[in-house]
Amino acid sequence: MPEFEVPDFSESPEFSILAHGAKPDDGVADSKAIAAAIDAAHEAGGGKVVVPAGHWSTGKIHLKSNVCLYLEEGAVLEFSSDPSDYLPAVRSTWEGMECYNYSPLIYAFECENVGIAGSGKLLANLDTWSEWYKRPPAHMEASKELYHMAAKGVPVEERDMTLGEANMRPQFIQFNRCKGVRLEGISIENSPFWVIHPYLSQNILIRGVTVKAYGHNNDGVDPEMSQNILIEDCVFDQGDDAIAIKSGRNQDAWRLNTPTRNVVVRNCLIKNGHQLCAIGSELSGGVENVLIENCTLDKSIQNVGHLLFIKTNERRGGFVRNIHMRNIVAGDLRYGVLGIETDVLYQWRNLVPTYERRLTPISDIYLDNVEAGAVKYVSKIQGQEELPVERVNLKKVSVAKAEESRLQHLHVNSFVGD
Repeated sequence: MPEFEVPDFSESPEFSILAHGAKPDDGVADSKAIAAAIDAAHEAGGGKVVVPAGHWSTGKIHLKSNVCLYLEEGAVLEFSSDPSDYLPAVRSTWEGMECYNYSPLIYAFECENVGIAGSGKLLANLDTWSEWYKRPPAHMEASKELYHMAAKGVPVEERDMTLGEANMRPQFIQFNRCKGVRLEGISIENSPFWVIHPYLSQNILIRGVTVKAYGHNNDGVDPEMSQNILIEDCVFDQGDDAIAIKSGRNQDAWRLNTPTRNVVVRNCLIKNGHQLCAIGSELSGGVENVLIENCTLDKSIQNVGHLLFIKTNERRGGFVRNIHMRNIVAGDLRYGVLGIETDVLYQWRNLVPTYERRLTPISDIYLDNVEAGAVKYVSKIQGQEELPVERVNLKKVSVAKAEESRLQHLHVNSFVGD
């Protein structure tokens, strides 16, 4: 991890939303007031947009450079679930493919030095998004169409996924093509889609954040094609993965050619989630230099699948290398400590064709001082005969009980277990 700087807003001038006409629970007034305060702070050269204690309602928030959204203790900022409040469409992504979609609830595009901080809460109203979780046929058809457009190189500007009933849910927070991001202290509850999504961004600090979101695809943090990211002292209570490291999907990611690199996750508590850390399956830009350390999983939870799960398929390409996990304590796991699978296609296997076949080299995976309860297996690696997984090292990995007496490995070169 290289040295990097993130903005410090502790001494920045304050711009209260009250001074711009905010009224408790008045969605129209509050949305206008927040936007006006952001403009004022930006035009002044930077500052904190202060949301005081109370319950406030809003639609989308678009941050600008040198601006921090600051929630005081006791502040609850609730976001509308009316999709029209997130129009016009903005440049965003859907599961690793670029498109124009409903604006993320909080969105920063091509910004420098932005932040969200304080001790208040961001709350997503799920009245509409929970219906969209069901992914009806029209949504699946739109997903297929986006897949074909990305594969064929249709310009991103022509991929408007807000038309018809595509029902592609927006991310809660997206930093898109930003540099210098601080996300600190706040709590986040509920989300239409991925909760925190740094995309094509650099120099990111996520510290002391508490996330509780149990909806469909509610990963805690999804770094994608981004570099230099520190995630520390956070609490994740998720309906999906706590940390899901990604780097784009297929042709779009090959075009952008930007790996996710230099990610440190430390001193975090996971109260629920599918995996502690997943890498993929959208990893076509490559993932390297990841450290997950000193994290604890609530031993009462039962649905965590793996502590580290690397997943890809024949369409992805990219690479995964130099991944380290150490000093982890967990209870029982549904599957195992380490899982590596190279044929994960979910419903896409039969929905759409493979336009171009590219395998994913996976190498240099290190686990050290990891403790878990009952598991199905310690590690299960399903590599490919054409491109075996290289150099996997498990040191001081202990479990209370394993259903499989042997490690389940297929096409792995250079495995060391202790």
